[in-house]
Amino acid sequence: MTLHANITNWAERVDLAAAFRWTVKLNLHEAVANHFSLATNPEGTRFLINPNGRHFARITASSLIEIDANDPSTMDRPDAPDPTAWGLHGSIHRALPHARCLMHVHSIHATVLASLADSRLPPIDQNSAMFFGRQVVDADYGGMAFAEEAARCADLLRDPKITTLIMGNHGVLIIGQNVADAFNRLTYFERAAETYIRALQTGKPLRVLSDAVAEKTAQEWEAYPAFAEFHLREIKALLDEEGASYAN
Repeated sequence: MTLHANITNWAERVDLAAAFRWTVKLNLHEAVANHFSLATNPEGTRFLINPNGRHFARITASSLIEIDANDPSTMDRPDAPDPTAWGLHGSIHRALPHARCLMHVHSIHATVLASLADSRLPPIDQNSAMFFGRQVVDADYGGMAFAEEAARCADLLRDPKITTLIMGNHGVLIIGQNVADAFNRLTYFERAAETYIRALQTGKPLRVLSDAVAEKTAQEWEAYPAFAEFHLREIKALLDEEGASYAN
């Protein structure tokens, strides 16, 4: 029996911890803010999430907490999550069973995009086409993601086709079917946002893909065999080579 044999969802915990660690490598994190969560039951209401006040660089598989979105006593627990994590992730997991993995960050380029009057990401290249017809912009920021604000955000994500919430004046939230899916999409969104912002900085006209080509490319991304899984596998291999403690 292994040291962690009594901890449920161990493989998923390891994947999620690896995503936290690589987010630091990519400088997509912010202080001890931002949160990733992963549903652990079919209804999506039980989920893993990072502990309150823990830097992404120190997250381990065993340090992730498991909470129930339908348990009102959660915030009375000694290991209660951050209040905005409970608000945003709890609201989405409670309402949307299809939202299996959520990743919310205030990464630089996603937040620059979220600060523009028009925060939509147009399909100007192959990467940005991944999000064509699969993004929604929240243009009604009303403060931190406590219960009321979070419930409004969850309502914007009811269409299962939507994978990306561009949170105006705030940041971005990505939905995935698992850790690999969500993290791959998160990294591609940040790269696509950077490309778009740099393109705008040239002051030159943009070459925007037609809707037909953008949708075709988005579907090709969705059907690309095991790409996200390979990406996460390699991240874990690189972390293992460094002797990182994420899998503890």
